[in-house]
Formats: sequence, C-alpha cells, structure tokens
Amino acid sequence: MAKQTFTTGQVLTAAQMTSLQQTAMGGGSTTAKTASYVLVAADAGTVVQMNSASATTITVNTALFAAGDTVQIQNVGAGVCTVTAGTATVSTSAVLSLKQYDAGTLYFNTTSAAIFFATDAADSTSPLTTKGDLYAFSTTNDRLPVGTNNQILVADSTASTGLKWATASSGALTLITTNTFSAQSSVSINNVFSSTYDNYRLLFTFDSASVNATYNSIRLRASGSDTSTNYKTFRNFGYTGTVASGDLDPVGTDEWFISDNGTSFNGAGVVDMTMYSPNRAKYSVATTHSAYNWGSYTNATIAEWQTDATQFDGFTLLVSSGTITGNVSIYGYGK
Repeated sequence: MAKQTFTTGQVLTAAQMTSLQQTAMGGGSTTAKTASYVLVAADAGTVVQMNSASATTITVNTALFAAGDTVQIQNVGAGVCTVTAGTATVSTSAVLSLKQYDAGTLYFNTTSAAIFFATDAADSTSPLTTKGDLYAFSTTNDRLPVGTNNQILVADSTASTGLKWATASSGALTLITTNTFSAQSSVSINNVFSSTYDNYRLLFTFDSASVNATYNSIRLRASGSDTSTNYKTFRNFGYTGTVASGDLDPVGTDEWFISDNGTSFNGAGVVDMTMYSPNRAKYSVATTHSAYNWGSYTNATIAEWQTDATQFDGFTLLVSSGTITGNVSIYGYGK
C-alpha cells in the first residue's frame, strides 16, 4: 500500500488494514514495470517490480521522499536492473545491480539521501564454471579462468579483476622448444630468442657422432641468416690427457666452439650452455660446460662472446665434419 496521510477519526477498511499490514511486513501489491523507470513520490511504501529481458535502470531523485520512507525494488526479469542515483545520493555496502530474482529496499535517511539494502540472492551464486577457476572481484564477484600450464598468477591493475595469468619471466626456466636431429651436419633453429627473456639456457645431448667430427660449434642467426663475424672463444679443459691449459679462438673468429674431442668422437655427450643477451642490442656472451663420455676428455669450461651488437633470434649448430645425432632444449629466463 502506498504511503497514506490519515485524518483524525478516519476509519480504515479491512482491505486497507490488510494492505498496511502486508507493507509493514515487507510485502504488498507490486507496481509492475517493463522499462527503465524514474521513481515518483507515490512509490513511497510500495513495491516496484521490474520485469524486462533487457537491462534497465531505476533512477532515484531528490525531494520526492521524506526521511523514513522506503521503496522496495524487485527484479523478476532476465535483464539486469540497476538502481541509479539521479539527483539523490544512494549508498550501499552491496551492489546496485540486481540480477533476475534479486531484490532490495531503499531507505531514505533524508529527502536527498537513501541507503539501498540489497538481498543479492543471485550474487551468492558462484561464478566459477571450470576446473582451476579462481574466485575474483571486479565490480561484482567474478570468475578468473584458469591459465595455461606453468603460468603464474600476477597482479595487473589494467585487468578487470586486477589479476592475470602470465608466463614466469624472472628466475624460473621456461621451456621454449626442443629440437631433435639425426645424422645432420648442421641444424638451424630460428625464432627462439626474443625480447621476452634476457637470457637462455641451451642443453645439448649428442647421442652419437660420425668419425672425424672433431668438434661442434654455434653461429648466431638473425632473420634466418647466420652471422659469422666477431666471435671470440676461450676454453679451459679439464682432461685426463696432456693438452694446453687454454686456447684462444680455437676454431677461428666465425663461430662459437662448444665441444671437442681433440681427434674424433663417436659416443654420447652433454653440453650445457648459458647464453646472455642474444636478442638485446649489445654484446652477446655465453658460457659452456661440456661433459663427455668419449675420447680422453671428461669436461671443459668455455667462455665466449660476440662483439656484434645484433639482436639475434636463433642459431645454427655446426659440426666440423661428418654428422651428429641428438637433441637440444632451449629455456628462457631472467626478465
């Protein structure tokens, strides 16, 4: 029942008393609306029920309601109904957007300020739908979909929930690619170095090599082409035989040396190379530790640098003669 003004001695009918009782209990007949609506003074003490498949608004203006007046708002339509402050102030600890079957009450503290007490029945429903989803918040409770394998959760103020999934880019190794080769005299790998990472780790496993493959080496690549100038290498062997303790540029200045048997190798071996800044416009540096199961050498530590400040994006693995079989895994880290 709408708000009434009574006079002294007025007698209420049974229907009026029933309506007043229903209103006092938070019920009563409703005023049905199917489009956006601006509240009027006659809505005090009533129930405004929105029923629209499209989004709608109910606007609250000042100087229409007295302190202590209430207006109940219900939404039974599929479209979201939003309680909107027009010239009045509307405060709430919940949300002003009512989904289907949500409801709330406007209570006016003054003629120009109201508090909206929302039931928010639909908002208690979980937005999560998929394995790995996270409960997040934007302007309402929200779903943050699960990321891809090995991604980490990071803060991002530009994202709607303030969170996003991203590839780990600091400290942890992230596998970029694995390349397997068989009986190859050279292997070119493109588009593995980029601005995503500053540094890279290359793990080579040589399953076998043909006779006379005395060493293998690397040339850096840019835009699909080898760069064969300004290479420097210094190696220091740990060995069981008698060799020089160090070698400067043992294979010339057009490539990086990564492993050697001194004569030829036919067995398996592992090379662990760390490459610094290949895709940055500065000198590229690498360090290599090689472990062998062939010949007389047990390991070698090698330092290398490339004095051409090119932004390299790949490399070619070379063999001095014959062929090699094995694989290389490339990891990025450090950004």
